[in-house]
Amino acid sequence: MPTNASLEERIRHRYHQPKGVEQFGIEPIPEEKKTVGGLDIFSIILGLALNPGSILVGGLAVVSGLSFVGAVSAIAIGMAIAVIAYTIMATVGVDYGLPGQVGTRMAYGIRGAKWIPSFIRTFASIYWFAFQTVAGSIALIAVLERWTGSHYSLVTVSLIFALLQAFVAIVGYDSLKHLSRAALPFKVGILLFALWVMVTHDDPHYAPSAVWAYAGGPKSSWILFVTWLNVTAANSLTMVTDSADFCRYTRGRFDMWWGSFAGKWGGSVFSAILGAYGAAATQGKVANMFQVVAGLTSGWVPLALLVLVIALDNWTINVLNLYTGGLSLSNIFEKLGRFWTTLIISVLGIGLSVFPDVVNGYTSYVGMLGNFFSPIAGVLLADYLFVKRMRVDVVALFEPNGPYWYWRGFNPIAVAWTVIGFLIYMFVIPQAWIQTLCTLLITSAGYWATTRWVAIRSTVMARASRPGDQRESVDELAWDLAAR
Repeated sequence: MPTNASLEERIRHRYHQPKGVEQFGIEPIPEEKKTVGGLDIFSIILGLALNPGSILVGGLAVVSGLSFVGAVSAIAIGMAIAVIAYTIMATVGVDYGLPGQVGTRMAYGIRGAKWIPSFIRTFASIYWFAFQTVAGSIALIAVLERWTGSHYSLVTVSLIFALLQAFVAIVGYDSLKHLSRAALPFKVGILLFALWVMVTHDDPHYAPSAVWAYAGGPKSSWILFVTWLNVTAANSLTMVTDSADFCRYTRGRFDMWWGSFAGKWGGSVFSAILGAYGAAATQGKVANMFQVVAGLTSGWVPLALLVLVIALDNWTINVLNLYTGGLSLSNIFEKLGRFWTTLIISVLGIGLSVFPDVVNGYTSYVGMLGNFFSPIAGVLLADYLFVKRMRVDVVALFEPNGPYWYWRGFNPIAVAWTVIGFLIYMFVIPQAWIQTLCTLLITSAGYWATTRWVAIRSTVMARASRPGDQRESVDELAWDLAAR
């Protein structure tokens, strides 16, 4: 059996990738390289969840009319719904060493996965990169203007910020792992300092009791609460096809489960508390927590700390957006290596970052993504949990005319229920209900029942629906793919 070093060199030559970057793209990770523990996964996922964009969302929820308690509760419940699906699909990474987009082939077919979940996720990655860059730049400018008294161009700051973030993602997994681990204590410490600045301010509106009692604006209602709950769940579900990407170097399920759940849910709730606190303390007038804190502090040291945490927050989250986007594009265009696809996503994300409107339309854009990813998540969960029973034929994921080829590379049942779920989300489920959760459950049940019915009557579906067996070791398969 060739060594990991020779395997990576073969992959590098196959895709003409530079040395010193992560070489693995759609290829499964060999067992010997699965050394990442739960603390590293926690650091990576917490870095993903704890960012200026997520903090801004907490503030926006209060500014839209919700109370402090309502905003935090809506985000916490919405994230809890999504994180269950997120961690379940992450087992594809830890068990088989696969990126999440390759794992979607088991449900959608080898071709179907390329042009439905991977295609949509590629666009989602580009949008999230731009959203986080602009949100971070807005926060950065607020602090810099307070610090220096000068005016800064949002477009210029966003462009520079985006370029710096792209570098780490292009290098690959090791760079984002080390960045997340190094940045975490600084980020948490400085954000706790920002919370302390607000809590201890002498204005009575900033007192914890006053913020907790803040009742929201006149527009506060159940519909508004459900809207933000739904947006939060929809936002996180856009990552369900990529959760395996962060865990395929993980040494075991336990490390994946606790690291992913604690990092994603805990980081999201902490971000919501920070953003909602600043907005509630200003009586729903200011959504940007960093602007609030900058206005309460004097001296260069606190302002420098805020600049540092904004930069670290944005860097860690957007490195992950570009990294997963690159793997999504690799699943579509298999002849391009991970380095090149990540570079393409970086260029597109940087280009979109010069348009500040990506922040203004947050609920609309995320709602639109939820229209797609709720049924996609429903199909994937039903197929993986109840049809495949968490046993995937890894070879078949790369095998033309194999079990996961279905009909000409597409699983029409998965495609049909994705379309049906999209229509249900749009036109059937009332806004007062939790559209994301309802669509996910209905799509899962419909896909499972239809698959069972068709499998009795079709040898093709019966073959694809059986729990998979490992016909070849992951290491052997990785070498076979590199030698194509």
